[in-house]
Amino acid sequence: MKITRIETFPVPPRWLFCRVETDEGVVGWGEPVVEGRAEVVRAAVEVLSEYLLGQDPLRIEDHWQVLTKGGFYRGGPVLSSAVAGLDQALWDIAGRHYGAPVHALLGGPVRDKVRVYAWVGGDDPGELREEIDKQVEAGFTAVKMNGSGLMPRSLTAADLASVVRRAEVARSALGSGRDFAIDLHGRATTANARRVLAAVADLHPLFVEEPLAPDHLHRLRDLTAATDVPIALGERLYSRTDFLPPLTSGLAVAQPDLSHAGGISEVRRIAALAETFDVQLAPHCPLGPIALAASLQVGFATPNFLIQEQSVGIYHNRGAELLDYVLDPAPFTFTDGHAHRTTLPGLGVTIDEQAVRRAARHPHAWRNPVWRHDDGSMAEW
Repeated sequence: MKITRIETFPVPPRWLFCRVETDEGVVGWGEPVVEGRAEVVRAAVEVLSEYLLGQDPLRIEDHWQVLTKGGFYRGGPVLSSAVAGLDQALWDIAGRHYGAPVHALLGGPVRDKVRVYAWVGGDDPGELREEIDKQVEAGFTAVKMNGSGLMPRSLTAADLASVVRRAEVARSALGSGRDFAIDLHGRATTANARRVLAAVADLHPLFVEEPLAPDHLHRLRDLTAATDVPIALGERLYSRTDFLPPLTSGLAVAQPDLSHAGGISEVRRIAALAETFDVQLAPHCPLGPIALAASLQVGFATPNFLIQEQSVGIYHNRGAELLDYVLDPAPFTFTDGHAHRTTLPGLGVTIDEQAVRRAARHPHAWRNPVWRHDDGSMAEW
């Protein structure tokens, strides 16, 4: 079996899909993207495809090594994301070739269902309870929300109270038997993050995500030593090497993204490394159906897995939704807040190729907004 064609499709709302075809008619799908830089990753996929065309798709590990280390310059979000999508597609092909789900090829399942959480916004505390109530009614046992909007460099008492008010609304709506997580998106300074963690500790969040920007992870130990709130991060880390310093600094939850951190191959290794530090895995995934399918396959086969992010109804999804590109929504039907394991081959998702090709005729050019502080200087988004 040989790889004969590799195509990419920029589709709304902000995703990039890739399709890898073989001479035996077996096709695999992947999702290589950096949100806001899809065109750049698409170009990287095209360059990497020069190597893959004509190759045996089942030599996944060898291809991963060449794609990530065969060039003198390596790493970074663009290359790692391009490799990630191609890696997902190769695992999809392998599963379809062998007639088995990817989790079976990873050593077999260690669980029958994967807990997932729902996004509830949080920018407007007044709407937060209504959004949480909707997700509880839908059966979810955990939600995630923004801790704040734009965060000033020095928090006032009112700013801090606003963060706490959101957390209080969530805890009140969920009760003591369900969970909420707070995402700070790297918007806080180290000093502000320490104050936020202290202020919300008594409300027992499942975790606080990205209290620091990845540029400042050398300060992570200062936070973990000062709080018992579990700290999660990793969506902007792309390899085992990137994760090692946070793992040695008290990280509680590792959040690699299957479309950024080298795909299934590398995230499995990140999970194994995290397990040696007694750290749990909660893959980042505010993306499309292929990235989520890949994440679920890893979740079914990973002992130290905690919970899975998913993007159904997330505020980024304007113009298209996750289920718009699949023929069978069953793998993404969540029951009592869980995705249940299936035996469907490959990634376990059937992509609606016609819908993808139609959507790609009008490619998106999504960009994240640029925020500014009151003094006109740039702020973290």
